[in-house]
Amino acid sequence: MDRLKLVLLCLIELQYQYMKRFFQKHIAIPQDHGSWVFLFSPLLIGLSAGATFNAASLALVIAALAAFLIRQPLTVAVKAYSGRRPKSDLPAARFWLIVYGVIGLASAAELFMLGYTMLAWLALPALPVFAWHLWLVSKREERRQSGIEILATGVLALSAPAAYWIGQNAYEPLGWVLWILAWFQSAASIIHAYLRLEQREWRTPISLADRFRAGWRALAYTGFNLALSVVLGVFGIIPGLVWLAFLLQFGETLFGTVNPATGAKPVQIGVRQLIVSSLFTLLFILTWG
Repeated sequence: MDRLKLVLLCLIELQYQYMKRFFQKHIAIPQDHGSWVFLFSPLLIGLSAGATFNAASLALVIAALAAFLIRQPLTVAVKAYSGRRPKSDLPAARFWLIVYGVIGLASAAELFMLGYTMLAWLALPALPVFAWHLWLVSKREERRQSGIEILATGVLALSAPAAYWIGQNAYEPLGWVLWILAWFQSAASIIHAYLRLEQREWRTPISLADRFRAGWRALAYTGFNLALSVVLGVFGIIPGLVWLAFLLQFGETLFGTVNPATGAKPVQIGVRQLIVSSLFTLLFILTWG
């Protein structure tokens, strides 16, 4: 009886070690937590504007999530092959690549079977952007690359028109307007975050004029978005109150320009940015409806 217990305990321990080898959070889940909002914000906006949630909508959500998640194990694999991480990470990376790949392909197949083959074109821009990102990873140059980050959010924002067209069960040019608005908001959010990260390094008092000089680019992004949403609303292309969501973002950038984040921790900046982006998404959905 004691031997049987010992054998069972050994089997349990072996199974635990086996599962531990593959189920590693840092390989399965993206560690840059702020990037989640760049996936869900345009997706929720598109689903809400489409006004209908059906089987195709669910398949799109799963496919978008799988495509977003697969970036992490693939990045880990590239780091392992380029010597930035131990080769022992490769089995877990391959495991999650297969899991996310199968889920993504199954969801894409479901969309095709439901007649939404045109959505495949929206996935094409992701290929060169993703390849560029992996190349930067292999060269240890992926950090502080605002250009590739803005392009990546543009790819993620394509989920907005996709969800909208599925909800409407038809191609509508307004979907491209949703894409532009979602992308430009994400781009402005990135530039704003870089401004705040730059401010935290300031060690001496900065004059108000210098603060505005440092924040001109972030203000230009959010100011342009606000003006664009006002113009689109005036001409009746989008609902007339959507500009309020962009006013919120512009106000946050104006506040951040005048009140530097000197000495703030990156996590504090990230959490505040997440809250503002979430409020933007909620306000956009409410004003669109």
